[in-house]
Amino acid sequence: MFVRLDRMTRRCVRWTLALGIAAASLAGTGVRAEEQFPFDRELLLDAQPMKGSKRIPTLAVGRQGETTIDLWCNSVEGQIVVVDGIISIMTGAKTNRPCDAARLRGDDEILKALLDAKTWRREGNVVTFSGARTLRFRIPTN
Repeated sequence: MFVRLDRMTRRCVRWTLALGIAAASLAGTGVRAEEQFPFDRELLLDAQPMKGSKRIPTLAVGRQGETTIDLWCNSVEGQIVVVDGIISIMTGAKTNRPCDAARLRGDDEILKALLDAKTWRREGNVVTFSGARTLRFRIPTN
């Protein structure tokens, strides 16, 4: 298990470096602010809470792409790498909170969709991740 985490850490560092190089190369291209990925923000899944809960999955994305993904029940730490319209999301292990089966299934579905995401786009305060499944997130305006 420790070897796998070390490999994942090395991958995250490489992706972060690649992201930094890509960001530096795009710095002078005149990309409009509404088209840029919302680093250092929280993204809220465009969904209603599951029955019996007020929780909605969120992505808290840091300035360097480090992220905490709060799912329907559990959470996971990860790294997001964005180059132009392409996105790559890598994650570590999920927390192991006791939840009902529906929420655990929902966690797995969202996490799989995020890991399968290949592209992203932003339209105003909506960020869409696309892959095998499309997920829409909102940037809270408050």
